[in-house]
Amino acid sequence: MRALYFDGDDARVTDVPLPEPSEDNAVVRVSLAGVCNTDLEIVKGYMGFRGILGHEFVGVVDEGPSEWLGQRVVSEINFACQRCPMCQENLQRHCPSRQVMGILDADGAFAERVRVPVANLHIVPENVCDEAAVFTEPLAAAFEILSQIDVEPGGDCLVLGDGKLGLLVAQALDAAGASVIAVGNHPEKLAILAERGIETVVARDWTPEPMPLVVEATGSAEGFARALAATRPRGTLVLKSTVAEQRAINLAPLVINEIQVIGSRCGPFPPALGALETDAVDVRSLISERVGLRDADEALRRANGPNIIKILIEP
Repeated sequence: MRALYFDGDDARVTDVPLPEPSEDNAVVRVSLAGVCNTDLEIVKGYMGFRGILGHEFVGVVDEGPSEWLGQRVVSEINFACQRCPMCQENLQRHCPSRQVMGILDADGAFAERVRVPVANLHIVPENVCDEAAVFTEPLAAAFEILSQIDVEPGGDCLVLGDGKLGLLVAQALDAAGASVIAVGNHPEKLAILAERGIETVVARDWTPEPMPLVVEATGSAEGFARALAATRPRGTLVLKSTVAEQRAINLAPLVINEIQVIGSRCGPFPPALGALETDAVDVRSLISERVGLRDADEALRRANGPNIIKILIEP
């Protein structure tokens, strides 16, 4: 089959062996896959990954246990042992021996087919189209914030970043009743939030005013300093960005201002699928392009362009 394979230097579409099913694993025919900022960081060296890229997808089960055949599914990306203390606490995404689809020791979904544990599969509701379902994984990451902290109705919240994840985080917090201000560099991206009644500010016109809850989703190494400066004393700073670049960080303001810092990564799929089923969030407006798998390497190079939000790959 064809797949976008990263060898540590270049990502190229090439022929690779077909994945095989097993008692605990299904082979899914990929319908759509989404390019994520993490994919872009991986090709810069993040995680030292080698293999097929991609972890956001929707598809149909082609091979595996009979009860799953023909089901339209999405999949959680952490392949856990299901036996360790973390797994027993239903925290498979923190399993110390986990593999992570397209990120750590497991091939991803920029391919015609992908192999995933049956335990990770979720059936897509009938009224959720593929172009919405492909956003399940990043939307789950946005909703993860709500499982980590209490968001008070009407509480002030600042979201820094108008990329794919920032736009989803702002909508998830707004759906939870927070009073959200989203700051970004691109008016056309912020307009997606403004259409839903969320307050937006272009970064060049923004005068930071310390907020009790700040979410950093800029996808940049310098985003932490800006987010820290925007968090009021005894406030909460949630970090969503994962980047390859490393920078020196001054931690003194965390101590002086008694700021609580929360790392936030993957999240549970059911809340995300529920939000897609009820149209509680707008994801389809984030789609910039759909390209065939044969052009996936070029799509990866274009995905960080100023006018691009989400590129979908269609095997």
